[in-house]
Amino acid sequence: MKITVIGAGNVGATTAQRLVDRQLANEVVIVDILEGIPQGKALDIYESTPVEKTDVRVTGTNGYAETAGSDIIVITAGIARKPGMSRDDLMNTNSGIVKSCTEQAVAKSPKAILVVVSNPLDVMTYVAMKVSGFPRERVVGMAGVLDTARFRSFIALELNVSVEDVTAFVLGGHGDSMVPLARYSTVAGIPIPELLSKEALDRLIKRTRDGGIEIVNYLKTGSAYYAPSAAAVQMVESIVKDKKRILPSSVYLQGEYGIRDTFVGVPVKLGRGGMEEIIQIKLNADEQAALNKSASEVAAQIAKLKL
Repeated sequence: MKITVIGAGNVGATTAQRLVDRQLANEVVIVDILEGIPQGKALDIYESTPVEKTDVRVTGTNGYAETAGSDIIVITAGIARKPGMSRDDLMNTNSGIVKSCTEQAVAKSPKAILVVVSNPLDVMTYVAMKVSGFPRERVVGMAGVLDTARFRSFIALELNVSVEDVTAFVLGGHGDSMVPLARYSTVAGIPIPELLSKEALDRLIKRTRDGGIEIVNYLKTGSAYYAPSAAAVQMVESIVKDKKRILPSSVYLQGEYGIRDTFVGVPVKLGRGGMEEIIQIKLNADEQAALNKSASEVAAQIAKLKL
C-alpha cells in the first residue's frame, strides 16, 4: 500500500504523521512545491518510526515521480483560510492549485483513489473528479466526518458525557449551509432531541456550522488541522482495510436524494473500491429542503469554475 499526501502544510504533514503512526501504508510520500519542506518533514516523521515501531518508508519531494503507483492520494494543497475569508473566497486560487496537483498525480497513479481535503471542499472535489476523469467511486471529499466530529464534540461537552457514546449525522455542503441532523444523532442510542432543548440544539448546530471559522479566529494566521487530518485518515483507513464503514463524505450525486451533478455530503460506504454505496436515509420535508439548498449553493459555486 502506497499513499501520497499532496501538501506539506499543517493538514498534510499531520495527515502523513497519522498515516505512518497507524501503519496504514508501506510507503507514504509527501509532495509540496516549497523546496526542503516536504523533505524535512518526511525525514522528521520517518525518524519517529523506530520509537513508534512502525515500518513505513516516508519520502518528501517537490515532484511527482516518487508518487508513481500510489493506491490513495490525499489532496490537502491550497492556501489556508484567513480571518474574514469565506470558503467562497478560497475557490479561485485553490481550484488552480488542485487542478495542477491532480493532473500531475493521476498521470503517475491512474488507478488511485482520491481523497480531497482542500477547501472549499465540495467544489475542490468536483475539480479533482473532472480533471482526473476518474469515476465518482474513486473521488471522495472529506467534510462530513469532520463536521460530524465537531457536532459530536459539542454534544458531549454540553451533556458532560463521553464522546464515544455520541453519534451524529451532518449532511450537505461543507460550509454555512451544512445540515446537522439532530433527529439522527444520539447519545448511547437516545435521540438528542430528548436530551437537549431546542434552544440548546440550535446553539450547537450553529457552533458546528461555524466550527472552522471559530478556530481560524483563534489562530489568526492559520486554520484547523488536527481534526481535519484525523477525519481524512479515518476515511483512508476504511478504504485501506476495506472496513466498509458508513461515513458522511462528499460524493457526486446522480439522482440520490433527488440531487444530480454536484458534490454534497451524504452517508456512504467506504471500502477498498472507494465509495462503494450511497446510503439513502429518509428525510422529512424540512431536512430535504435544507439539503437541497446546500446542494444548490455548491452547484452555484461549481458553475463559476473555469477549468
